[in-house]
Amino acid sequence: MKSKILSIFNNYMRKIEKNTGSVYFGNDSWKTLQQTIDKQGASSVAILVDNNTKTHCLPLFEANITFKKKPYIIEMQAGETHKNIHSCLSIWEKLSQKGFDRSALLINLGGGVVTDLGGFIASTYMRGITCINIPTSLLAMVDAAVGGKNGIDLGALKNQIGIIRDPLAVVVDTMFLQTMPEKQITSGLAEMLKHGLIYSNKYWEQLENFDVTNISETESLVWESIVIKNEVVTEDQQETGRRKTLNFGHTLGHAIESYCLENSDMPTLLHGEAIAIGMILALHISVKQEGFSKETFNIATQRLLEVCGKVSFSKEAISEIIKLLKHDKKNVSGKVLFVLLSDIGKPLINKTVDEKLILKSFEVINAL
Repeated sequence: MKSKILSIFNNYMRKIEKNTGSVYFGNDSWKTLQQTIDKQGASSVAILVDNNTKTHCLPLFEANITFKKKPYIIEMQAGETHKNIHSCLSIWEKLSQKGFDRSALLINLGGGVVTDLGGFIASTYMRGITCINIPTSLLAMVDAAVGGKNGIDLGALKNQIGIIRDPLAVVVDTMFLQTMPEKQITSGLAEMLKHGLIYSNKYWEQLENFDVTNISETESLVWESIVIKNEVVTEDQQETGRRKTLNFGHTLGHAIESYCLENSDMPTLLHGEAIAIGMILALHISVKQEGFSKETFNIATQRLLEVCGKVSFSKEAISEIIKLLKHDKKNVSGKVLFVLLSDIGKPLINKTVDEKLILKSFEVINAL
């Protein structure tokens, strides 16, 4: 079903309405969520939080939504290292012990780890129960909670186990960003910058002076990012074509993130930080292979370095990162496939890259 997008803010709520995966944005979205929950008439309701969102975000949720029967609060440990099958087993068992049936509702209140894992749990428990995503981090608002991707990590390998299945709805309230540390904001900004690079030079330029304390501007830019992602995933839900462009920077970025998670001598990178590094590498490859402007590369690299900071990689680290590429979900018949750019807003999918060029790109990163 084609999305119906209300682009006029009407002082209260923006929305994207679909059969599933509708997105409601702004203060008045809470009223719509209340109506959605009441109409759903779930037999039981559980709210999945982590130890951070339970403290900082659950009170705002509880101030806006009421239930006839008190919901069951399920708390998990925060962080990517807990997005695994062990967390799933624990939560599945809790739902089962509480007698949750196929008419139950799971509300995922948190960042990308909570919405990814919570969506996977809802997709698999009793062969599928309804869930609602309420993203509380910038990264989850513009990326993780929108588009129906649910999954968990397999060891250090990102999102190796999962399913594409939309939640009933997604509710976005930028008030949650007031609880976010600055590093989490910049991590989310990386995905917004990615949307600019693959979609629109105009949007890329609008992000130049992104300031989360400017509430009106933040709401406008976050909404634009959501609209961009929604347009792409609505056209290609199963990622056979255009949706692949959203993986720009992720081929090497995910490998770098996985490597850093497993090696104590490397800094543990937030998702957005790793993706920012991946985008710099992909941009350099694009310069050498696809004719991307060197001048634009320099400008974009400086912007992305503000997100990821300076990170260097030893020869051993680079070798191990390249080995991890063989596990990338986009690979076909053993070939590692990249998303590259010929220009801002002109992505190229299913591109193969010579390993020597990848190595050269790491040399550029180390020299920055």
